[in-house]
Amino acid sequence: MGLEPVRERGTSLVDVIDVILDKGLVINADITVSVAGVELLGIKIRAALASFATAAKYGLEFPSGTNIETAAWKEAQIGKEACPQCGKMVEMEELLNVQCPWCGWTSARAKARLRAEEGPIAIPA
Repeated sequence: MGLEPVRERGTSLVDVIDVILDKGLVINADITVSVAGVELLGIKIRAALASFATAAKYGLEFPSGTNIETAAWKEAQIGKEACPQCGKMVEMEELLNVQCPWCGWTSARAKARLRAEEGPIAIPA
C-alpha cells in the first residue's frame, strides 16, 4: 500500500463564505467577569450565521416581522440537491425525475421512467 501525495488546495474567501452559508455557523459563548469569586458581569452570546435555505432546513427562528411570503423565501423552502456530475444546486424533484438542466445528467429513476414510457421494444421477425 503506497502513500498518496497530499494535495494542497487553494481556498478563497468566496469558498469559505459559501461553506459557512451552506452548512451554517453557530457561536455560543458565556463570558463572565468575576473578582474574588464574585461574578460582576455575565454575558451570554448566541449567534447563528446561515443562508435562508440552511436556516429553513434546520428550523431556525427568524426575527418577528420577517416577511416569509416573499418569492425568495418560497424559493429557499424548495428542497435542492447538488448534481453528482456538475455540482450545481438543482431542485430535488427535477434532478431525480427529469435531469440536471445544467449538464444533462439523468438519474437511474428518470432513466427507468423513460424506458417504461417507451414501452416494450418490438423485435422484427
